[in-house]
Amino acid sequence: MYETLCLSALREGESAYVTQVDAGPAMDRRLTDLGLVRGTRVTCVLRSPAGDPCAYLIRGALIALRRSDAAGVVLERQAQEVPAQAVAT
Repeated sequence: MYETLCLSALREGESAYVTQVDAGPAMDRRLTDLGLVRGTRVTCVLRSPAGDPCAYLIRGALIALRRSDAAGVVLERQAQEVPAQAVAT
């Protein structure tokens, strides 16, 4: 099972794969030039104390993006399964 989220929702240390970039024509071009294309693995490396901007590892480069710009990048990752013991009945 996979879950869909936006780049700005990644927490430090989490990774996911790009499925779509939808941030307006100029920003789409910039993000594509930075390597955010379908299938690219992105890892959130660092969040500023205020939470904006965040640093992401993209194709071996550390890139800082504002939350508003990162919100236009759609990611997909495997959903974490909840252990059977943790489910309350």
